[in-house]
Amino acid sequence: MTAELIAKEDIKEYKLIHAPESHVHELRYKLQSALRLGNEFKSKSLITFQTEEGPKKVETTVWSLTDAYLQLKGGILIPLYSLLDLEY
Repeated sequence: MTAELIAKEDIKEYKLIHAPESHVHELRYKLQSALRLGNEFKSKSLITFQTEEGPKKVETTVWSLTDAYLQLKGGILIPLYSLLDLEY
């Protein structure tokens, strides 16, 4: 999968849509780990998500996690339904 790397602040410029296949269940452990890494060690994760313009990715710390969203610094939300991949 080829995804364009964008700045975290640019996420709001894109319309996030459902990924072709849901990856939430398989990424649940990685999401929890990324949250811990971000909060305890200030480590960044590479988050790939689906937009209307195609896959995009951002390198940032995960601040919080709910049942529906990843929250990044600055109140930026990424809906879990749009997630394609997560690396750290």
